[in-house]
Amino acid sequence: MVTINKKSLNSITGMAQNKSAIKRDRQNAKRNAHNRARRSKMRTLIKKVMISTSKDEAQVLYKEAVSYLDRMSVKGVIHTNNAARKKAQLTRHVNAL
Repeated sequence: MVTINKKSLNSITGMAQNKSAIKRDRQNAKRNAHNRARRSKMRTLIKKVMISTSKDEAQVLYKEAVSYLDRMSVKGVIHTNNAARKKAQLTRHVNAL
């Protein structure tokens, strides 16, 4: 008969074994889903600005996208420098129109 201790069982099943780890898994799954939706919206806003051809339309979309990027960097969904880089890219595109 083979005996398996909790540590090796955890590595086999991938399941948390104590209360705090179980709660942490629940919280991480919830945050992951929430952040995934936020990142998706962010990418969509960026794409809308990049495919816009008229300057007026692009400026309206640009304002919304930059505001959302700032919010995502404050909330920790993306890094502050990542947001700055994306905003610079959008600014170059809008100015080139």
